[in-house]
Amino acid sequence: MSMSWLPRAGLPIRRACCRRALHTSLAVREDKPEHEKVLLPDPDRNVPYEEPYSHEALPYLSRPLGVRERPTTVRKSMKEKLAAYLDYDKIVADRRHLVKEASKGYFHDLNVTRRHGGKTWIAPKSLIRTDQSLYFPDIEGKNLNGQMKHTTDMCIGRVSIVAMITTQISEIHAKGFTQTTVNRFSSNPLFQYVQINLQENMLKSLLVNLFVSNLQKTIPKELHHAYLVSSQNMEYEREPLAMTNSRIGYVFLVDEDLKVRWGGCADAMPEEEQALEVCTGVLLKRLEERRAQEVDQASSNAST
Repeated sequence: MSMSWLPRAGLPIRRACCRRALHTSLAVREDKPEHEKVLLPDPDRNVPYEEPYSHEALPYLSRPLGVRERPTTVRKSMKEKLAAYLDYDKIVADRRHLVKEASKGYFHDLNVTRRHGGKTWIAPKSLIRTDQSLYFPDIEGKNLNGQMKHTTDMCIGRVSIVAMITTQISEIHAKGFTQTTVNRFSSNPLFQYVQINLQENMLKSLLVNLFVSNLQKTIPKELHHAYLVSSQNMEYEREPLAMTNSRIGYVFLVDEDLKVRWGGCADAMPEEEQALEVCTGVLLKRLEERRAQEVDQASSNAST
């Protein structure tokens, strides 16, 4: 007996089942509460699509930035490294850090930039208090003059704006924060602008080193001595500095004692740019007064 009638008879049944399944899935989606519904672009409305939570208010920076240990250019001995490896508290902290990093996806930083351009906090309007501020870690790199430098040696005794650059967009972020301040205080001998081109990926670091000549042409010659190209591993310093996204730029205001007194990230708001200028002026004024007092005291001691 011929069975050719089965497929033809089965087609309407499949279509009916598909319609029933589709209707059921739509009903489930409509019954979802408002906070669980996915925001999708409406094809009938000529309105640009916006990411979820793009209108959420960003918090202000709520903690000091930096590390607790004072930075130094002296490398640890084998005995000190061994003691650190056997430190139970450090082992537990390292495990927590590794678990946290392992839970992140490869495109985590890129996905975060979809919200507020990667900005996760707003810079403070005033300086972080001296007794609460922490230290900026030592970063080693080669400047555009071909000399190996440490940020600890560069920043001690001066008020420094340190910009952390990893991508082209981070250069734009840093410029948005610093342009007004650098133009105002660049002639002050107690002020300096330090740029750190940080490339922790070995391949990217190699490419940057190959094109140093292009950087030398792009960066003004008077800033070559303070522009560092570094491949230092900052894995354990990123969280203390709130540098949680490798795609955006970060700017730190470091005082003469190597303490981080202010910080900003991603696109600069007008009030953040103004706050950096004001805070830099306050630190420079205090340092100038401090130097004047030291000179007066030295002259009075010499006269007696």
